[in-house]
Amino acid sequence: MKLASFALLLAGSVLAGGTALAQQMTADDLKWINQCIGDNKDQGAKPDIVRKYCVCMNEKMDDNEAKSISQWEKTHPKERAACDKVAGWK
Repeated sequence: MKLASFALLLAGSVLAGGTALAQQMTADDLKWINQCIGDNKDQGAKPDIVRKYCVCMNEKMDDNEAKSISQWEKTHPKERAACDKVAGWK
């Protein structure tokens, strides 16, 4: 139940983050971002940092990408490093 509540809060915060981003964000984007957040929830970073990282990674991926963010990041170290920096993760 906590994860579901967190996912709903995340969706709201992502959409409230900016009109331009909200206009471009799709349900599919939210699905992948929420999965990324779930995949990274035990990595020791604060939720807002994880959210920023996952949104950044999602934005770097092609809209037709079939891999999850967690799968894609393993083969794209430059993008991962850039999003780490944007999010303030490392």
